[in-house]
Amino acid sequence: MTTKKRPKFLRRKNQAYSKLGKRRKNKQVWRRPTGRDNKMREKRKGVPLTVSIGYRTDKIARGMLSEKVPVCILNVSQLKKIRENEIPVLANVGKKNKIEIAKEAEKMKIKIYNLNSKKFLKENELKNKKKNSEGKK
Repeated sequence: MTTKKRPKFLRRKNQAYSKLGKRRKNKQVWRRPTGRDNKMREKRKGVPLTVSIGYRTDKIARGMLSEKVPVCILNVSQLKKIRENEIPVLANVGKKNKIEIAKEAEKMKIKIYNLNSKKFLKENELKNKKKNSEGKK
């Protein structure tokens, strides 16, 4: 599978003005082209590309899901049934269930495709500590 390199999306006429990012990388910010006769907005040939659906990088081609079958996970029991050639993908789950799944994944040393379990659990602990300290005041 071949993947195309994603284009660098730049603001219209950014090369004309220094305030829009000419020789200033941190000022090169995308703004959607507007205007009645704007060639970029009309997606004409020979004009820089605009941001649109379809330019996202393909994670399968980058090796994220190399030879592993994605399996949708709704609860802890489904996570326990995961086989070696499968990778869990977290479904639309509530926060309480998500915490349980993340803890179990940490115990089983399973990496969930669309959740950084360590980071998620750490953030939740900090939020709980803040709530507890505010409640005691």
